[in-house]
Amino acid sequence: MARLLLILALVATVFWVYTIVDCAVQSPSRHRGVNKTAWMAIVILLPVLGGILWFAIGRGRATQTVVRRAPDDDPEFLGRMTASARAEQDERIRRLEEELAQLDSDGDDPQPPKKKTTDPGDTPGKGDDDTRGQRGAVG
Repeated sequence: MARLLLILALVATVFWVYTIVDCAVQSPSRHRGVNKTAWMAIVILLPVLGGILWFAIGRGRATQTVVRRAPDDDPEFLGRMTASARAEQDERIRRLEEELAQLDSDGDDPQPPKKKTTDPGDTPGKGDDDTRGQRGAVG
């Protein structure tokens, strides 16, 4: 009988430690009923009963995670934006589009070819230089 009680005490201690660790590492969004601190107190102060309550009531499922959305898809975020912030953002976008259009139009203009300045010693065909100025190259 003493062995059975010793084994039950060991199993209860392992279960108690496991529930403390499980409760501690879960994110606060997965705690149901009360907050994380209260669940920790329940699990620690009521060793076996607290663990049973934790697994039956307090531990939320992983499928209940919050789905993250982009800010422009979130109606709460869009509702918090003020009209002045929207107007400011629209003005900034308009200015950026104008700058982009100006850069595009500048890129379409052909650049006049630059005149090549030559030194008197850089005449093609003189010596062993080719037209690119490389010595010894046969052109």
